[in-house]
Amino acid sequence: MWSDAEEEILAGDLTAALAYATPASGAVATPVAPIGMRDRDARTVSFTTSLGFGRKLDRITRNPRVALAYHAREHGFASEPRFVLVQGTASFQPRVDRALLEDVVRPASARFMGPPRTGPFWDRWLSAYYADRILVTVAVERVCSWSDPRCTGEPSVYGATRPASAPEPQSAPRNGTRPRVDAARARRRLAKLPHVLLAYIDGDGFPVLVPVGVGVASDAGIALAATSLPPGGRRAGLLGHSFRAQLVGLEARQHTGWLESSIYAPHTESGFRAPANKTLLLLANGFMARQGLRRARARGAV
Repeated sequence: MWSDAEEEILAGDLTAALAYATPASGAVATPVAPIGMRDRDARTVSFTTSLGFGRKLDRITRNPRVALAYHAREHGFASEPRFVLVQGTASFQPRVDRALLEDVVRPASARFMGPPRTGPFWDRWLSAYYADRILVTVAVERVCSWSDPRCTGEPSVYGATRPASAPEPQSAPRNGTRPRVDAARARRRLAKLPHVLLAYIDGDGFPVLVPVGVGVASDAGIALAATSLPPGGRRAGLLGHSFRAQLVGLEARQHTGWLESSIYAPHTESGFRAPANKTLLLLANGFMARQGLRRARARGAV
């Protein structure tokens, strides 16, 4: 399904960018930690997410076609500067499988993050964090691999053939296409982050992620530079993120908006910055997981 070059990256990257569809046929991009979880023979890749992120899981349930971009080599085990786009169909068990977490996720996590904190306090404080996680498995339908991380040239393709033509332009949103949040502020925040990716829905219904450069901001939006952008207007997601070793010091900025003629008009914005201290990060993870479990129980997911 993919070559040894892609296998090294799927096995060695600490993080990836996930893209999934919105009900309006747009795309959302968010960072996830696949921590090397993949099965070449079964043609699957996996990542974990929190039950507290109910909207993400609901949208994946409604439209399971997703994409994962393996694009960042920092703090992992892969080294070749290659951009690997995996597209496939996601599935997950709606309930936490503790045996699966112990047998599959925890060993993979320890390889990248080091051994988990243990002891009377940590066992109790992080119990919600571990009980909050579920494994999402993607049945791979296509792998596109560029030797240039900027995605110049034609990729090597494994699996299903890529769509023969660019996706059709979409109808403009009812409330207009111009920015609805401060584009200059969004541009400043994105420009500080080393990884910025654009997500949109391709002609076959699968999300696509491409690396982009952040240009100047204007009343129309943010200028983006990329080797290839789809023609016409469309709903798209924008993600900028950074991370340190063992995922300490995470930062992400996420937008949904409208892309047209390489100008991106942000309509929504969200973001987070995690502590750059491992102990503070674990304390925060435990607190957020408790809140996430409370929300999941309210939805009947736990």
